[in-house]
Amino acid sequence: MALHRTYRIALGLVALLSVAACVPQDNAPKAASTVAPAVSVAPGAPTVATAPITITDVAAPQPRSATYNCAGGGRITIENLGTSLHVLSPDGTAEDLPASPANQNSRYGAAHDAIVIDGREALVMKGGKTPVTCKR
Repeated sequence: MALHRTYRIALGLVALLSVAACVPQDNAPKAASTVAPAVSVAPGAPTVATAPITITDVAAPQPRSATYNCAGGGRITIENLGTSLHVLSPDGTAEDLPASPANQNSRYGAAHDAIVIDGREALVMKGGKTPVTCKR
């Protein structure tokens, strides 16, 4: 009986380890999907309900133009030009920020100003001011 129990536990551990081995090593999330965990249960063993796991792709392309509501009541409009951003502040000033470094599409900056876009959020950093989080 103890051998049978050890065998079931070993099978469960093998299943869990094989699922853990499928995690990407570069920490980059993949396309959005819902995954139900696969678990085999021996006949007569109690079952446990599990909720599906949702994976969201944060690397989805940003819209061409979007308005962000910032903490503190401000609003900015960001036009994504691919290799740069055109930013329109609530006071009417416009600024162009190139990608920094040039081969990516989430960090933009020039001199003392920078914007980091992460999904529906943008972290806006102006020289000499506290960084502000803005959401679409």
